[in-house]
Parts: sequence; structure tokens; C-alpha cells
Amino acid sequence: MKVELLAPAGNYAKMQTALHFGADAVYLGGKQFSLRALSENFTNEQLSQAITLAHARQKKVYVTANIYARNADFALLGDYFVALEKMGADGVIISDPGLVYLCKKVAPKLAVHISTQANTTNRYAVKFWQEQGVSRVILARELSLKEIAEIHDFTPETELETFVHGAMCISYSGRCLLSDYLDGRSSNRGACVQACRWRYEVRALNATNGKSEWLPVEEDGRGTYIFNSKDLNMLSRIRDLENAGVSSFKIEGRMKSGYYLATVINAYRRAMDGEDAGISQRELLAVAHRDYTQAYADGQNSETVNYSDSQSKGDYVYIADVLGYHDGFVTVEMRNRFKTGDVLETLTPDDNFGKAFAVEEMYDNTGAACEDAKLVQGVYKIKCPYALKQGDYLRKKVKE
Repeated sequence: MKVELLAPAGNYAKMQTALHFGADAVYLGGKQFSLRALSENFTNEQLSQAITLAHARQKKVYVTANIYARNADFALLGDYFVALEKMGADGVIISDPGLVYLCKKVAPKLAVHISTQANTTNRYAVKFWQEQGVSRVILARELSLKEIAEIHDFTPETELETFVHGAMCISYSGRCLLSDYLDGRSSNRGACVQACRWRYEVRALNATNGKSEWLPVEEDGRGTYIFNSKDLNMLSRIRDLENAGVSSFKIEGRMKSGYYLATVINAYRRAMDGEDAGISQRELLAVAHRDYTQAYADGQNSETVNYSDSQSKGDYVYIADVLGYHDGFVTVEMRNRFKTGDVLETLTPDDNFGKAFAVEEMYDNTGAACEDAKLVQGVYKIKCPYALKQGDYLRKKVKE
């Protein structure tokens, strides 16, 4: 069985990007019941359109309904599951046992995937979910390759999905109360403010004079991001994961930009298809990221905290979205300023990937020649030797 590359889609445009760059499936959320409530997400009409588009390309769509539900939520959830089944969704991602029960009752043909939020860390838990009619379990991020292999050997009929790339959470598989405590917005109902990424200070009481003052927190002189996890990067271990029995490689990032998704999906797609893994690994340095880690692949790991800073900016600047190509000119929508003489590089899923060219001839949307693309989201035509396609990107190497 071919391993699936599963990508996030925070909105319709990002879903199109994910499919364009080689994802086999996407996961996305509706306007309710999703743990990424702050993402744009999909109306029911958009969900139906997304499923139709994906299926036309022989791709799959999994819909998240992974909140921890309260009694009041169930009045709408039944109709939602029925609607997803009628739309032809390929699966629904659920954390709450009550939602599993309801979904199997009202939409029995809709495949159920157990979310990583359910903290599935052992083979007997997977067996339990299998006996409830669940077809796939998204394993907790805290598992090692050895433990995953043991689970697969015990429950070979159940598909196993694991995260391979993206942000990690300080809390156990994402079950967190920090956002709720500090800001009144519940992580477990989709409104996480990522309080773990904040810079922290300590308030100390001086016992001598009775005064209190704020003190900086230092961790061996490296900074104050004491709750900030490194980003997961398992690209060099994808064969190990496949051998352990994983059937779906999941990329985190429904809140990330389309450019970020294109870069990461492209890197994993090429590595999974047997291309040079070194090139793919360098690609993962191209976008903003925290220090990378393989987390718990080899067992316990105390080096998963990113002390020094929130994240690096990456080796490239996102320059423009490609809108089309005609008669030797690429039409783009600008995202960051560029000028004639600048050397731009292509980000594509095809053989034009990674090719560079200098901007020599450029026109603005009135047809006037110009040398400086400084209008934000302005449309420009640039002479380009490569036949790029709508959905491709242009970027520029950061000067060292």
C-alpha cells in the first residue's frame, strides 16, 4: 500500500495549493467543531466543492470535528455528520468518544479517524477504537518508531497516521489548558492563542523590603522561550516510519501560508518519490521555522525545547504567486518587493523546480514598463524562460 502524503488546508486556496504540489489528501475544518477555529475554514458549500475538486483529481478529503464536545454541541453535530456523509467526505477526524458514537449512529458510511488529541499511545487503545468501527488512528506525537511498529503488528487492519512535520505542542498531544487559563480561549475547543510561544518573565517578592518586581527568565543564557517547542522534521526518517507500518504522513499547519505549504509539501513529495533527500532537506530550511527535532522517534528526548528564539525566517523571501504564463512572460501577483536585476527562483511541483532567472523586462498591470514591483499584491508581467503554471511561486534567496 502506497503511503499517503496528507496536507493541511486552512481555506479553499490552500487546499488547491496542497493538491497542486502533490498531496494525496487534505484535512480541513468546517466553520464549527474544529480545533483550528481561528483559521478561515470552510462553509458547507465550500466543503462540498472541495470534496468534488479533490475527487476529480483522485485525491481525498478528511474533515476535522475534533473538539471536546459539550452537551449543547450535539444538537448540530448529528446533522453535520449526515451532511458530510452525503457530500462524500473520505473521513471525519474525531477526538471525543461521544462524537464517535453519534457519527457511527447517524452516518454509518462515513469513515471515522481518531484524532491525535485522543492521546492514543498504545496498541490496546488502537484495538479498542478498531472495535468501535474506527478505520484510522492518528497516533500521539510522543510515540517512538519502535512503539508504532508494535502497534501496527498488533492491529494490522487499522490504518496508522503520524505527524511528520510542523509545530509541536508543549502539552501532551495538544491537550492544553494554558490558553484558556491566560486568555479565556480554550485550546480544546479550537481557540488556542499559542501562549506557549510567548516570552515569559517571573515576578519575585523581595522578602526584605516587601516589594515585588518583574525578573527576566533565563535558561542557561539562551533566552526566555521556556515553553516553546522545536518544530518536527521527520523527512530523513520517512522510510523508517513506512517500515513501522505508518500509512499516512501528516503535515501540520492549517494556519500556515500557502507558500509555506507549497515548500514543505513539495519537499516531502519529492523525497517520498525517491528524489534526492538532501535537496528536500534544504528546502525545509527555505521557510520560517523553529529549530528542527525528530522528537521521540528514538525514544525519550529532553532536547525538544526551542530556547533561543521564536523562529528563524528561512533562507528565502516569498516574492510572488504565479497567475499564468503566455508568450514568454509570467504573470504574477506580488507578495514582497522586487526589482529588475533581482535573481528569482521558481517553486514548482514539476521539472521547473528550483530554476533561477534574472528579472530583465517587467510590466505593470497597465502595460507600462517598470523596474520596481513595489505595489503590494500588484499584478506584473515578467519575461521568464520557464513555462510556469498557475499555482506556482517565485522566491528570492536571502543574502548571506
